Amino acid sequence: GATLLTMPLLSPLLLPLLLGCASALTALHTPRPVIRPSTCAKSTHRDTLSTSPLVMPLRSARPSRLLPVQMGLDVTTAKPEDVKVLVLGCTGYIGRFVTKELINRGYDVTAFTRERAGVGGKKSKEDIERDFSGAKVVVGDVCDAESLKRNGFGDKIDVVVSCLASRTGGIQDSWDIDYGASKKALDALIEQGGSHYVLLSAICVQKPLLEFQRAKLKLEQEIEAQDSVSYSIIRPTAFFKSLAGQVQLVKDGKPYIMFGDGQLSKANAISEPDLAAVIADGISKKEMHNKIIPVGGPGEPLTPLEQSKILFELFDKEPKYIKVPIGVMDAVIGVLDFIGNFVPSFKDSAEFGRIGKYYAVEDMVGPSYGTTTLREFFEDVAENGLQGQELGDQAVFNIDGATK
Repeated sequence: GATLLTMPLLSPLLLPLLLGCASALTALHTPRPVIRPSTCAKSTHRDTLSTSPLVMPLRSARPSRLLPVQMGLDVTTAKPEDVKVLVLGCTGYIGRFVTKELINRGYDVTAFTRERAGVGGKKSKEDIERDFSGAKVVVGDVCDAESLKRNGFGDKIDVVVSCLASRTGGIQDSWDIDYGASKKALDALIEQGGSHYVLLSAICVQKPLLEFQRAKLKLEQEIEAQDSVSYSIIRPTAFFKSLAGQVQLVKDGKPYIMFGDGQLSKANAISEPDLAAVIADGISKKEMHNKIIPVGGPGEPLTPLEQSKILFELFDKEPKYIKVPIGVMDAVIGVLDFIGNFVPSFKDSAEFGRIGKYYAVEDMVGPSYGTTTLREFFEDVAENGLQGQELGDQAVFNIDGATK
């Protein structure tokens, strides 16, 4: 959910102060796998949501639709080894956990990746094959329909699990990835006569104020509208990673940065392994088919202030805060929006500002799943550090939560 911003009109000191905290306050801009194919075709669907309601109802117990008889495999009764699963976004933060969970459950997994993937494009196909022992790794471009079909659907695929998400939340990037790439995979699955589609979405699409949310919501609507394959749409609240951005700051004795009094938003985040288990259940559990499923972690939702108190206690540090008025964000966004009328590149900067504000003021709360609490995650971090929790391209001013 945190986003890399560049706002040259603001001082270097003020920028991290205002937007650096978005990394810790961001609940979920789902999770962002690093997916930046070079051949993404521009989507043309941005205006189709103009008549959508501003706030979507939370649908935790959506009744199943009656689907026509399908010729595809019944993935709820088949043995996992007989179910071929294609994972998109496999090298992203959540995608890694999902891919390994599916392998561990015995599914016949194909992991679709770019030639260079992972944070900063550091991983080769050989690295990914080592990471996903037991899976078939294929290389291609998720934004190129022919590449996706040729490389991802070379063998008959029964299930697609899409963990794709735009890298930054930029306007065009959101439509290319959050909508376009995942829609191409849906179309290919239907064309091939597959059975089931699992989408990693986000709880925040129920109040779509941002471009990536509108893109995700349009995809959800098109998944629901078709009747060729069954589906499970998973809407998580927050990843632990997205709440870990200020762990190192507190450990180093620096102030915790938050908007207002630290109680403008709350979230019941879910651990990555717990979320991966829910996503895998979306294949095998019949009761999860043809539903939108909001997913939060165990325990009560916590505000940024409550999260900070856990960190100060664990690191035995005196609480210190920098409190930023939320109105400052409004001013920054307004300036960037105005400049964007004359300098198109500033439109994304304004959108990034809106993302930061959204996660600073909106609650991210859903039904509880899993067993690991945020406090337990912070306790593990206090003892073992944050290796592997890097935000990478989603970091704000390099506040990525990882120990240096």
